[in-house]
Amino acid sequence: MTQLPDGRYVDDEPFDPQASLLELERKDLDAPNWLLIWRKFKTHRLGLISGIFLLIAYGLIPFAGFIAPYGPNQRFSEHLYSPPQSIKLFHEGEFVGPFVYPMTSEANLETFQWEFKPDTSRPLKLSFFCEGSTYNLAGFIESNRHLFCASEDATIFILGSDRLGRDIFSRVSYGAQLSLTVGLIGITVSFVLGIFFGSVAGYFGGRVDWLVNRVIEILRSLPELPLWLALSAAVPSNWSPVAVFFIISIILGILDWPGLARSVRSKFLSLREEEYVRAAEMMGASSGRVIRKHLLPNFMSHLIASATLSIPAMILGETALSFLGLGLRAPAVSWGVMLNDAQNLTAVEIYPWLAVPMLPIVIVVLAFNFLGDGLRDSLDPYQQ
Repeated sequence: MTQLPDGRYVDDEPFDPQASLLELERKDLDAPNWLLIWRKFKTHRLGLISGIFLLIAYGLIPFAGFIAPYGPNQRFSEHLYSPPQSIKLFHEGEFVGPFVYPMTSEANLETFQWEFKPDTSRPLKLSFFCEGSTYNLAGFIESNRHLFCASEDATIFILGSDRLGRDIFSRVSYGAQLSLTVGLIGITVSFVLGIFFGSVAGYFGGRVDWLVNRVIEILRSLPELPLWLALSAAVPSNWSPVAVFFIISIILGILDWPGLARSVRSKFLSLREEEYVRAAEMMGASSGRVIRKHLLPNFMSHLIASATLSIPAMILGETALSFLGLGLRAPAVSWGVMLNDAQNLTAVEIYPWLAVPMLPIVIVVLAFNFLGDGLRDSLDPYQQ
């Protein structure tokens, strides 16, 4: 390395136009598989943003009670169908800080409805890290601290209130605990059954393959929605909301495994003829070890992508059943249970904020689909 009079440094070695390219190629060949996947996944912007969003959403689930200003079933009898309130910072040109105007209700004798109007003469500041209704943080730590609260003379309905005067924002926060978790439990049941039956059918073949295929064809020939309705209607109505939640999750998982089993079977039929599988069998490896150590790892990328694409179907299944009144029931709170209150189109036309729980469902389902597309593209070993 030689320093020029102007302060620059020049390499004394002769220039090799292929040196940098070879160095990058060697670096990529030596990189672990997860690093190559991460490099490819970062180029998929929608998938990366969706993954970050879902991580934040699932990370906030244990803190739903802290984020929500009220309890999920806390009622305000004087604020039925209250419209959404906006949080303001300035009052009459002066900075006050986060505050809301108290809502005043008046009876409209022409439409026979309550009309809510903000009292713009009384700005009431919000309190942070304040005491309110009691909840269980992360399911087992009792607490009464909330992120923000309104003063005693005001309410804070960010997304409005429903027909019983319950805060929709608080119910959406609590509803995420069930609606987002049902997909994880359902996909766990589906993957255990699908991988087991698909791997057994694809690896052993013969009569086992024929029997598993017949079971898959029977289950796939049944109409999905009526079967959901029949199984959900068989759940006793006197069961607790927690028991109903787990049963609904298991039902969704049981009905979703045939598609995955067929994919696993077709992949195993081709992989079982590979040389490394034959070598493992000749060395005395048992069938279970061959499946666990040699076949499933080569198929894991497809399984991960399938999981992210199947979870939205589970969430929509729970939402549909709860919307029809055959899934989770009150006092349980989920997005589907909240949409059950929006079946009256006349009420939704007058109070459009009752359909707000539909928005998080759409956003979460789209996020899972974008994440699944990004993972599928990143994990595909045949794609350049």
